[in-house]
Amino acid sequence: MNMALSPANEINETEFFRRDVIAGLSKKQKTLPCKYLYDEEGSRIFEQICELTDYYLTRTEAGIFHDHLPHMVQLIGPDSVIIEPGAGNCEKVEPLLEALEEPRAYIPMDISPEILLAARTRIRSQLPDLEVDAHVGDFTAPEAWQGVVTEKVAGRRVIFFPGSTIGNFDPDAARQLLAGFAAHLAAGDGILIGTDLVKDSVVLERAYNDSKHVTENFNKNLLARVNRELGGDFDLDAFAHRSFYHALRQRVEMHLVSLKAQQVHIAGERFEFTEGETIHTENSHKYTLEGFAEMLGGAGFTLVRQWSDRGGLYAIHYAEIR
Repeated sequence: MNMALSPANEINETEFFRRDVIAGLSKKQKTLPCKYLYDEEGSRIFEQICELTDYYLTRTEAGIFHDHLPHMVQLIGPDSVIIEPGAGNCEKVEPLLEALEEPRAYIPMDISPEILLAARTRIRSQLPDLEVDAHVGDFTAPEAWQGVVTEKVAGRRVIFFPGSTIGNFDPDAARQLLAGFAAHLAAGDGILIGTDLVKDSVVLERAYNDSKHVTENFNKNLLARVNRELGGDFDLDAFAHRSFYHALRQRVEMHLVSLKAQQVHIAGERFEFTEGETIHTENSHKYTLEGFAEMLGGAGFTLVRQWSDRGGLYAIHYAEIR
């Protein structure tokens, strides 16, 4: 199990974080990479978001899995290896692992070793005969896949990528990511992936602007993380959460808005903010069924089946390498 991070790796992770923060805040439109939202504290807050009434995504996806799991299991077949990039607490995959016929192995990948360790312990207690080989790393980095898919990993390999995580990537980056996934697979291997669908903007904006301000706390935790890990001096009260649906780009954008003219210092660098200036922290792209099928095809997959809820809010897709 590749759980341990050496001190050198820890230094590298901090250095990568510093470089990405400095580069993002140096742009004309200031940005911070959304992957850094999901540290241990951010992941905990996101779990609270998933329980909100207006945040339909997690609840609707779970309903689709519940209704169609037998068909998904039939398509995947026995003796499979499930690989989950960005696994987090691994809770979404558990019903699938329990339903599969004699799965050979489960390989979760995540940047948080603490979350992976807890998830591995829980899954092994529930499925003691299942091999769980956890890998710490950023699944968007090629080096993170070293040792994940090897010749000794026999059986059909299926990448499990739920939660509409693909929506956090711009379309070009999403296509590149899917093509990268395909490159790690062979003929007959597959992907089971969730996407949020295009819908009324009121429904979308309500999901990302909750009345309890949990999403605001999630967004601002990124600034708190910069303060904690890079010695930044962000005043969290001087920024406000804002998210909105951009119809032309078919995405929800999440920003942090500077409420006044101010300076922020991070790792020896100084950044100027004007009143109303924003830091773009996350996108959540929405797809049509036809549009995502086309994207899968362009990445090297052949669509096998799509499932959606009755309201057409969300979809799960299964595709294979042929």
